[in-house]
Amino acid sequence: MSNPVRVRFAPSPTGPLHIGGVRTALFNYLFAKKNGGTFFLRIEDTDQNRFVPGAEAYIMEALEWLGISPDETIGKNEKFGPYRQSERKHLYKEYADQLINSDWAYYAFDTAEALDAQRKADEEQGKTFIYNHTIREKMDTSLVISVEETAKRIADGEHYVIRFKTPVDETLHLKDIIRGDVKFETNLLDDKVLFKSDGMPTYHLANIVDDHLMETSHVIRGEEWLPSMPLHVLLYRAFDWKAPKFAHLPLILKPVGNGKLSKRDGDKLGFPVFPLEWNTEEGISSGYREKGFFPEAVVNFLALLGWNDGTEKELYSLDELIESFDLNRVHKAGAKFDPEKNKWFNHQYLINAKNEDLAKDFTPILESKGITIADDVVVKIVSLIKERAHFVSEFWEMSDFFFVAPTVFDEKASKNWKAETPALMQELTTVLENIENFTSMNIETIVKDWMTKNEIGMGKVMQPFRLSLVGALKGPHLFDIVEVIGKKETISRIQKAIATL
Repeated sequence: MSNPVRVRFAPSPTGPLHIGGVRTALFNYLFAKKNGGTFFLRIEDTDQNRFVPGAEAYIMEALEWLGISPDETIGKNEKFGPYRQSERKHLYKEYADQLINSDWAYYAFDTAEALDAQRKADEEQGKTFIYNHTIREKMDTSLVISVEETAKRIADGEHYVIRFKTPVDETLHLKDIIRGDVKFETNLLDDKVLFKSDGMPTYHLANIVDDHLMETSHVIRGEEWLPSMPLHVLLYRAFDWKAPKFAHLPLILKPVGNGKLSKRDGDKLGFPVFPLEWNTEEGISSGYREKGFFPEAVVNFLALLGWNDGTEKELYSLDELIESFDLNRVHKAGAKFDPEKNKWFNHQYLINAKNEDLAKDFTPILESKGITIADDVVVKIVSLIKERAHFVSEFWEMSDFFFVAPTVFDEKASKNWKAETPALMQELTTVLENIENFTSMNIETIVKDWMTKNEIGMGKVMQPFRLSLVGALKGPHLFDIVEVIGKKETISRIQKAIATL
């Protein structure tokens, strides 16, 4: 029997969660669920200098809002806890020492000044500075000083780092689920720092140790981590551990121009790049939730950034995504972010949502305008306007005339109000007054019969009629508006238009 699938999302709490990070979490979640596995969240907070208060809670809330909460994390099914790296720091020294003892790592005491001098010396010779096999035995390291002196300097409190001892003259042939065979020359790799004298590991050591101890089966992460893959595979070899399978997801690209999607792109083009709003002293960064996106729509459009199931299908429920998801169908090339397409996705979810649910979301907006109205009326209005909306926040602008009579009339549309219009509108009020069954279909039948019998052109009545009720030539089917606002209000608005126009 194969090992169970265990995948993780391991963000650093350095600020709000970028939409690219959300997609990484989503693909891990989908892969876990498709394979009957476990999706866990680990917070990688070893770099305390970059820690931002509130970021961890933000990450948790964002995943919950999107409906992709982890199976294991801080305070939830802590089978391999702690799930916060800063609470695991007592573990890492032992593994760093293990690498020293097996000759896979060494102590380096180089000062910042010494490193700078070496960098300048390399630049003067036209070389790129790289701390690896070419210089490690020329530097201030345990490779060139005795064991006793190394121990003394550490005991005396001298600052040091532990560096990985990258093998020389080796070509690594590695397998990536998305990219296939990838090749790395070890001579081009640097000896990465794994551990510092302040007792904290670097990302590379902590990440590998935690993935091993937490029994991670697959590492699914962004393309920017591909250059770290050879070091991570070598670390697994150094510890004599079985490495997980790797998959590096394509970048999410800017909507315009080249390069990776950034917050600046969102600010410039007016769309969010974070799932939830993020507040700082510098200002507020908008979020998809606060902009009125449905979480299901966000999940749907993110899933299709770099993946498809080989069909033309675009709308998926979360269950359908789980059923269809396959890492082998993730593209290698970057995926261009399209804010307009994202709005289209939200529109699809909105028009397919229950009118009752949309009415509940719309009611607080009405209450903020001082409007109290029966729930069934709000449901009816929502059913009439939602086809043209992308967001619930647009409902008021699209439907204000249902609740408040127009006080001004669109100037361009008012040109339809001719000399004979007041008399026709007055006749129309008499027709409406005599209708007993005041439903949209019945009103339409009677009004159109009246126009036909009297040989009145459609445009002569319908446009001034709409203008009277709405204040402009916009809105849903005219007779649906008439039914909702009722006979008394309809006649009142026509009389006001006659007096005003």
